Amino acid sequence: MSYIKLITKVNVSENIGLIASELGIDYCVRAYAYSNEGADEVAFMDMKDFEDDKEVDIEKIKSIAKKSEVPLVVYGGIKRMEDVKKMLYAGAEFVYIGQAAKDDIKFVKEMSDKFGREKIGVAISLTDSNIKEFALECKKMGAGGIWFTGDPAGNERIIKDIKNAVGIPVMININENDVEKAIELQKATETDAILYTGSDRINCMEWKYAMKQAGIPVNTFESAVPFSEFKLNADGLIPCIVQDFKTNEVLMMAYMNEESYNKTLETGRMTYFSRSRNKLWVKGEESTHFQFVKELIIDCDKDTILAKVSQIGVACHTGNPTCFFTPLASKEYNNTNPLTVFNDVYNTIVDRKKHPKEGSYTNYLFDKGIDKILKKVGEECTEIVIAAKNPDPEEIKYEISDFLYHCMVLMVERGVTWDDIMKELDNRH
Repeated sequence: MSYIKLITKVNVSENIGLIASELGIDYCVRAYAYSNEGADEVAFMDMKDFEDDKEVDIEKIKSIAKKSEVPLVVYGGIKRMEDVKKMLYAGAEFVYIGQAAKDDIKFVKEMSDKFGREKIGVAISLTDSNIKEFALECKKMGAGGIWFTGDPAGNERIIKDIKNAVGIPVMININENDVEKAIELQKATETDAILYTGSDRINCMEWKYAMKQAGIPVNTFESAVPFSEFKLNADGLIPCIVQDFKTNEVLMMAYMNEESYNKTLETGRMTYFSRSRNKLWVKGEESTHFQFVKELIIDCDKDTILAKVSQIGVACHTGNPTCFFTPLASKEYNNTNPLTVFNDVYNTIVDRKKHPKEGSYTNYLFDKGIDKILKKVGEECTEIVIAAKNPDPEEIKYEISDFLYHCMVLMVERGVTWDDIMKELDNRH
């Protein structure tokens, strides 16, 4: 099913011209919050497109992409291919081209051919002339989306006409915290996405619920199995095991009834039934340690729910990250996890850089600098090639381990994390 996207802008401004930093708004915090609270994508719109002396703020894009758990779209300051490449490499999923497309429409084709139409769109001002012809030409050049900047009110008919003509996703923006107006504009224009650009925080799930009630298809939590099919205990409750969606760590266990289950689906925040207080409770309503839903799964007997969540703060009322911290019985066993090992070694290297240790080979490499580190990475690459010619697999195992260690030293030196690598590999996959 095709959903209408709700996209939220993480850097906001007011008519008086204040930039986000002056308003006390942290782009990364807002991106993390919106991506947890139901936004389909977040947007960083750097309105410098017409300022020749301004460069693309790549570091800001990197920071936002690291914190966001949904795709990041960006716009602004693009003058050449290198700008687009830097944005995509920094973590942007989609890039809108503005003035550069108006200056030379072939630039759109060049970018689309280079990076793929699924990565490239064009921003078109509703105040420009011949916008339909320009939009059609952008589509012909390989644009994968059109964003109409400016106020869509009063331009509904032309937007709808262009959307039907181009046959690619079209986005409009709304600057007011007014979901009814957003619903009205979407229905009138039939656009594929709404970009909220206002400075007020909005509740994305409330917006989506209102849009859904108005008959607009949006991406909300829908239960594939009705609650009536769940097997409940004698109190009419079902246990819910809660797990961190990234680490898979078991955080806690609580109970749900039908009302709390439906509230969880509606709001995207884990809501339980308190047996001691005999009422619903939203996890984090007092502590602010909310749990945002990523996935809900029912077991084979339909008598237990597994919730994968993004945990804000800690899960346990004691202040521990998880409620399961008291050991009862254990035996020695090998629980080696490749990702855990990589992160542990990486974190040790980070610690060596921050807190040098006498006689440490890692600190020796950092002291010698980037050229020495690169030399060692190159040498270890060569050692892998030589070892691969040897039929004994033990040798290649040692050489690959040496290479990965030196590669991690390089990563720390250049500020690249395993999360960055995993996200890039996942994007390619």
